[in-house]
Amino acid sequence: MGQITRNQATAIGFTAVIMWSFLGPFGALSGEVPPFLLNALCFTVSASLAFARLAINPSRLILLRQPLHVWVMGTMGLFGYHALYFIGIRNAPPVEANLINYLWPVLIVLFSALLPGERLRVHHVIGAGLGLAGAGLLIARGGAFDLSSDSTVGYAAALAAALAWSSYSVLSRRMGNVPTEAVAGFCLMTAILSYLCHFLFEQTVMPQGPTQWFAVVGMGLMPLGLSFFTWDIGMKRGDIQVLGASAYAAPLFSTLLLVLFGFGAFTWPVAAACALIVAGALFAAKDMILRKKYSAS
Repeated sequence: MGQITRNQATAIGFTAVIMWSFLGPFGALSGEVPPFLLNALCFTVSASLAFARLAINPSRLILLRQPLHVWVMGTMGLFGYHALYFIGIRNAPPVEANLINYLWPVLIVLFSALLPGERLRVHHVIGAGLGLAGAGLLIARGGAFDLSSDSTVGYAAALAAALAWSSYSVLSRRMGNVPTEAVAGFCLMTAILSYLCHFLFEQTVMPQGPTQWFAVVGMGLMPLGLSFFTWDIGMKRGDIQVLGASAYAAPLFSTLLLVLFGFGAFTWPVAAACALIVAGALFAAKDMILRKKYSAS
């Protein structure tokens, strides 16, 4: 990929957030496929397409030759996050587990302070906090949270998932010399490990009919496919604090899409969450917005 500006990389990274919003609708259309099998099928699609693209220019396959620690980091980011998330929602109330999982954008913003050349400002933290509040409203649907003491394993797994994805995202910045093409290998390893977990822990239920297969392929193309490549570009070259805070748009867009497709209703929590998430994104992006304003004047 040629030289791109910081703002362009941020915009490319944000397309991953948009793609992740399709997880809800596609998931609702995918039927009763168990989670690890669904993960395996989707990552098979994404890995196959990524390797097919690399094979067009076979000389680029050498980009997959990376040190062991890069493979461990990438595989644990993609597979580790999804495995821990599934464990979380299976061993704790899904609402509470989801909210704990959605600490990862806040953690990205906070962890970014450890990166060389990055400065964490108050408005970044405020923006991420507003986004978390908005995500909480969406997940709770206006109700209350109840952290039950008998769901400790689920809560711990959800928190570990948040740590896994935020760490992977921030470490991607530290490994800026690793080409984005290497994500193809991470997708392949995630597919293999997901098949293994499926055979060990789940009963096989394949997608039924064209609609469910369309949903699986759609997930493999975007939210569990191309999104990881564009997110990698955003994390390595874009504004990491803005991307972290704006990631809360994913559950918002997903909810709005579910409403649009008839899987839900537009309620006051959705409206309030929309306001909080948009306000949070604007707070976090203040520097970028002002830079554009002054450069245009």
